Amino acid sequence: MKKSIRETVREAIEPTVTELGYSIWDVTYSKVGADYHLEITIDSEEGIDIDDCEKVHRAIDPILDECDPIESFYYLDVSSPGIERELNTDAQIEWALGQRIEVKLFAPIDGMKSFVGELRGFDADTVTVFAAGEEKSIQRDKISKLTTLFFEG
Repeated sequence: MKKSIRETVREAIEPTVTELGYSIWDVTYSKVGADYHLEITIDSEEGIDIDDCEKVHRAIDPILDECDPIESFYYLDVSSPGIERELNTDAQIEWALGQRIEVKLFAPIDGMKSFVGELRGFDADTVTVFAAGEEKSIQRDKISKLTTLFFEG
């Protein structure tokens, strides 16, 4: 089975990113307008600033040029996950256990398209959130976006 661009890129750059003292939060490859963007989101215990992003960008650019995982032209972006983070993987969801999150749904459940509460648990099929005074188990395939919340809103 052929690896995805995300997997190939992550595998190629992760040793270098780790050696520099950072971890990879996410790798995304998407079309923005007419352009393609490869976004590497990095994290560290101390947080991320613009100098960290620049350092990682300079270190991984030649690695990506050599392994050439993307045949067409693309822009390489290195960024921080920010305070409010989208949760896409099991590792990211596990990281957010006990935190305040917002769950956005594709279609309403009990008349609501989003829930804000504490992330209590998850498994392969569901995410459990304590919201509005009760625990709600929500099917993962019904969730359009799962995000940590920092600010009340």
